[in-house]
Amino acid sequence: MPTAIASDWKTPSTEALFDAIASLADPDEIGRFLRDLCTRHELEELSARWAVVELLDEGLSYRKIAAATGVSTTTITRINEWLHHGTGGYRIALDRSEGAET
Repeated sequence: MPTAIASDWKTPSTEALFDAIASLADPDEIGRFLRDLCTRHELEELSARWAVVELLDEGLSYRKIAAATGVSTTTITRINEWLHHGTGGYRIALDRSEGAET
């Protein structure tokens, strides 16, 4: 069960962003939206972070994850903390993406 997380990150602007993403119909639309919203570097960073989540879920060591993704072990530690003690968003996405693959 996710622990209590401060809700100060939820603002009218973040809620509007979440609504915009939720309104998109499929991965292609989401990709097009994120490409317009983010710089290429930001997308690469987000993608690398998601790769870290998937590799952590597979049980790989921090060292192997760092070698595979180029993400620092400090960032991997932070991502792992959110994976296990965040709001549960990583777990929802992991479970749904695993379900889509089967």
